[in-house]
Amino acid sequence: MALERLNAALNKNLEDLRTTGRDKGAELVICEVLEAKGEFGPRYKLVGYKEQEFIKMNANSYLGMSMNPEVIQAEEEAAQKFGVGPGAVRFISGTHTPHIELEEKLAKFHGREAGMIFSSAYVTSLGVIYPLTTKETVVVSDELNHNCIIQAMRLTRPAGKLIYKHNDMKDLEAKMNEAVGKGKRCIVITDGIFSMRGDFAPLKELTETCAKFNDKFEEGVITIADDSHGVGAFGETGRGTEEYTGAKVDILIGTLGKAFGVNGGYVVASKTVLDYLRETAPMYIYSNPITCSEAAATLKVLDMVESDWGVKRLAHLAAMTKKFEDGLTSLGFETIEGPHPVVPLMVRDTAETTKLVKYLTENGVLGTGLNFPVVPKGDEEIRFQVNADHTESDINKVLGILKQYKEA
Repeated sequence: MALERLNAALNKNLEDLRTTGRDKGAELVICEVLEAKGEFGPRYKLVGYKEQEFIKMNANSYLGMSMNPEVIQAEEEAAQKFGVGPGAVRFISGTHTPHIELEEKLAKFHGREAGMIFSSAYVTSLGVIYPLTTKETVVVSDELNHNCIIQAMRLTRPAGKLIYKHNDMKDLEAKMNEAVGKGKRCIVITDGIFSMRGDFAPLKELTETCAKFNDKFEEGVITIADDSHGVGAFGETGRGTEEYTGAKVDILIGTLGKAFGVNGGYVVASKTVLDYLRETAPMYIYSNPITCSEAAATLKVLDMVESDWGVKRLAHLAAMTKKFEDGLTSLGFETIEGPHPVVPLMVRDTAETTKLVKYLTENGVLGTGLNFPVVPKGDEEIRFQVNADHTESDINKVLGILKQYKEA
């Protein structure tokens, strides 16, 4: 049978991943969530680890909203009213009032004309970049952009693809000069927050650089930022990298599945751009939307983020991030300091990264080891992600375990 030959070939590939330390291994399975108790935040139990309790230092849920009682109530009420699934794609009969309300609220949240939700942020990037890239488009991208942007560029057949050095605006300008004359339209794409490092794109300088070249392309220079790790977790009011840098891109992509703690992705832009995407993005046209209950839960989260409680929550998140970064530095670990709650511990060695992740897990701490090819060789790290559920005692506990490892 052909499958036997395929299995043999795939097993060989898998063995190569394992022997070189590039495999992700068996997935850890959470079987119970324990509520915050005393001076500590929530704890988690995993299948196969008996009664060991874990502190999660690798969750995208930066605001800790997924277990919030008000959010859960909003989701349950919507499920009772609309059911557990939309039952169809949007253009047939899958659009419900919570979807429309959420799109309008996201647009308002980011100061845009319109919003549009997708089934995930990864799909959103594909669904935005692919339809907007024609055979007469030049695409210019940061070298450390997320995999979703890389895959979207691979799907397209533009007039040219240019990659500029990470956050290097002089190199961006050089690539823009190179792009002139190669197409009618130029699309410049960047992450807002770079998820492996926690650093952010200098959007003010980026948009100013792009503006210099706008008249040199018949259809202009369009700026796109995927700020999935920024929205809800970054900026004084949670509006992400745009708020922090004081600049706006033409098209902003975000997620509902990280700081907002729910599920799905979205894009905000002009009404014309989104009308066009609704007609041309196959990732939108042929996929079911998020559920009505997920949309309702996100609406509740947005209300909370925009309240005084939300501002205090963001301030606490920032304080815990700073405390953890300072703690790593004082222990002699290398990190990339910054205001975003992604805090990398730079190990720069695959075997040592694997060893430290194992030690952390054995001591009840969940951190993510990142090795090549997820990150470049020499940039191996453990990515920690602080969230607003973490307390000072939680941070002290993790730092204490890292100190033990350092001294062992």
